[in-house]
Amino acid sequence: MRLETIPTGLPGVLILEPQVFGDARGFFFESHNTLAFREATGFEPVFVQDNHSRSARGVLRGVHYQIKQPQGKLVRVVRGRVFDVAVDLRRSSPHFGRWAGVELGEDAPQRMLWIPPGFGHAFVVLSESADFLYKATDYYAPEHERSILWSDPEIGIEWPLRDLGEPLLSAKDRAGALLKDAEVYA
Repeated sequence: MRLETIPTGLPGVLILEPQVFGDARGFFFESHNTLAFREATGFEPVFVQDNHSRSARGVLRGVHYQIKQPQGKLVRVVRGRVFDVAVDLRRSSPHFGRWAGVELGEDAPQRMLWIPPGFGHAFVVLSESADFLYKATDYYAPEHERSILWSDPEIGIEWPLRDLGEPLLSAKDRAGALLKDAEVYA
C-alpha cells in the first residue's frame, strides 16, 4: 500500500492519502494498513477503539483531549464535509498553542488526518450533516477528558463560519477553558 503524507505546518500532524483504485464500478482503498502507517508517520499505531459520529450543519465539537490516556486519532469523513483542527497542547513543544486545519469530506473519503497524542482535536460541520470516522490509540476516559474553548483568542483558530452563522455547541464546549488556564501536557 502506498500512503502519501502531506505536512500540515504542525510537526507530527499529517494529512494521509492512500492509493485509490477506481473505475466505472466504484473504488477501493485500504483505509488502514499498520505497516504503511508506521512508514509514513514514524508512529507504531495500536488502535484500540473505532468511533463514528454524525453531526448536523454548524455543529462545532472541541477542542477536546484527554489529559491522561491521551489519544492519537486517525480521522476521516465519509459523508458530508468538515473543517478539522488539531491544536498542539504540549507545553514543552516549540509549537505549543499552534493549530492546523484541513477540510475533510466525501469528495475525497480516503483523505485522513493523523493527530498524535498530545494534541487537542476539534471540527465544524460545513455540509448539511457529516459522518466522521476515527480510530483512537487509547480508550475514551470521560474522567480525563478536557475541553479548551473553541474561540480562544490565544489559539486563534480561523473557523470557516461565514456561511454557517453561530456554531452549535454542547454545554461542555461552551464552557471550555482558555488555554492559559487549561490543564495541558508537559
